[in-house]
Amino acid sequence: MADVHPEHAQLQADRIYLGWQYAMLYPDPGPPPRRPSPGEISEEPAPVDPAWVRRERLQEDLLNRPVKIVGIFMGILAILILGLGVSEMIGWPFVVIGLVATGGVATICGYAVHQGERALRSRIREQESRADQRRERRERELFDAQEEHAERYREWAARKEQYDRQLTWYAVAVPDEIDRIDVAGGTLPGWSALITLLGATRLYSGGHLTVLDLSEGAIAKDLIELARRGGDDPLVWVLPVDLPRLDLGATLPPEAFADVLAHVVSVSEEHRTTRDLSFDNAILERVLEVLGENATINQVTAALRALAQVGDPRDDLRYGLLTATQLERIGTLFGRGVTDRVVIERAWALESQLRKLETLGSEAVKLPPARLRVVSMDRQAGVFGNRVLGTYVATALTHILRQSPASERPWYHTIIVAGADKLRGDVLDRLMDACETSQTGLVLTYRSLTPTVRERLGRGHAAVAFMRLGNAEDARVASEHMGTEHRLELAQLTETISPAVDGVNGSYTSTVGDGAGRTGPEEEEKGEGGLKEGITESTEWGRSASKAMGEERVLHRSREFLVEPHQLQQLPTTSVIVTHATAEGRQVRLADANPAILTFPKTTLGEFEEVRRVMLTPPEPEPVPEEDPFPPNLGPPPERLDWRTRH
Repeated sequence: MADVHPEHAQLQADRIYLGWQYAMLYPDPGPPPRRPSPGEISEEPAPVDPAWVRRERLQEDLLNRPVKIVGIFMGILAILILGLGVSEMIGWPFVVIGLVATGGVATICGYAVHQGERALRSRIREQESRADQRRERRERELFDAQEEHAERYREWAARKEQYDRQLTWYAVAVPDEIDRIDVAGGTLPGWSALITLLGATRLYSGGHLTVLDLSEGAIAKDLIELARRGGDDPLVWVLPVDLPRLDLGATLPPEAFADVLAHVVSVSEEHRTTRDLSFDNAILERVLEVLGENATINQVTAALRALAQVGDPRDDLRYGLLTATQLERIGTLFGRGVTDRVVIERAWALESQLRKLETLGSEAVKLPPARLRVVSMDRQAGVFGNRVLGTYVATALTHILRQSPASERPWYHTIIVAGADKLRGDVLDRLMDACETSQTGLVLTYRSLTPTVRERLGRGHAAVAFMRLGNAEDARVASEHMGTEHRLELAQLTETISPAVDGVNGSYTSTVGDGAGRTGPEEEEKGEGGLKEGITESTEWGRSASKAMGEERVLHRSREFLVEPHQLQQLPTTSVIVTHATAEGRQVRLADANPAILTFPKTTLGEFEEVRRVMLTPPEPEPVPEEDPFPPNLGPPPERLDWRTRH
């Protein structure tokens, strides 16, 4: 399994990378918990109210006033009695009795007043004690609340760190057991992103890549620049200008060459059946038998003109395209009679179509080997001519693959056909079969889901990738293929970066024509560096992504949507929905094919499900050796303790 840490991630040769899935393993913890304020715990305990103390004292005074008056009266009476006794107006026995009586009453009144004062002070102390208890309880509650807040803050900080450090982009890949990838829908910029990512990961994992670009949009231009920076020297043919230097199919035997040419002619005749193709193939095989091995296209067209009785054969003899012996044998190939007319008509049709290939291989030179080869169609050439050339290249590749031994490593050689819906269905079928038997990886991109494409979409052991589908009927077919119950998550970053690359600018530069685009070691030093640096510096996607990465607000935002036709018509340029069958059932994932996402610091080459299993599985405790009965670093028990008896 790939290392989940981005700094340690390495490309895996047994995986075909199609994009990056945005997913958050840990949810946003939200804002930090608010620190509790003293006012939120309880009300501030009030001290003993002085007004209450005054009221209590006033009430006590009111209650003690009669007693005090009686006590004072008894004191005055005692003084009066004592004065009468001193003046001997009454006898001392009566004085003593009077003093005892008045003193006792005064003492009782004083004691009653004292008890009232003690009760008042007791009530005041009780109120003060209650106020102290309330204050202590409030302080304790505030302390407990702060302790709880500190614990919750530590938990929040741990979740926040986990959230900030988590990976956000996971690789979306299919195993190399998949024979083919069908890409349905999409725009030229979207194809450019997907092909750049898929091709770059194949090249940087040690594979070889052939791109047949029928889109006329230079969608592999970034891939070429990226491969050149990585130390490769790609070969680029721009047809029909580079047709004389294209040697594809030059080594095919006559039977295979005849089959290739028959399929090329069928491009303009969609109604042609297998029987018609067989008839054309028979004519071409006999013509090639007369011409011998290593016959060129212009020799074949000269022979067909002679067979169809078109033009003056002496011109072809003068130019050395035919010999007198060959011309004589061609005239007697099919005998005489009614059949002549049928053969003449077909030979004329064959010659008119194959004339577009007359310069094929006429100036072929030996080119150095290259791990990336691109065959493209010039957008300024005719539409029909480009279809003829595309059919020739696809059919020739098919025969080369059929003659090659099966690769020991699946997808070691990968073929990408951009705009495969421009090829006939039987041409596609033969290419699929040849790639499957030779274990060559095959990627087919279709602009629209024509009936021919629908019959072959996902057929066999293939993965299907859906991109933006502008046509409502195509979107309906795609949603039915995947199932409308799937809920997918789309990152806002995808919607932000996709419009930044408005289109595919420029065109291909040939590397095989008069040395154009080919640089020797003295002219240019090949770039060095890793895949991430190459994407950042040599692709438009990398330059656009570096600007969007500065906007923090879009890095952690996303929205969900259901797989419905109107949603498929509004997908961002680089969005791709990948679906293929697994042992657990059909898997549907939304990815962003933008190759620049690989350069993000939180991108991993591991897939989301496998990373989640690794991150959420608790680590197993280390086993304690059975032969050691003591815990680590504790040592043996003291000698005086009979631990065996205790256990």
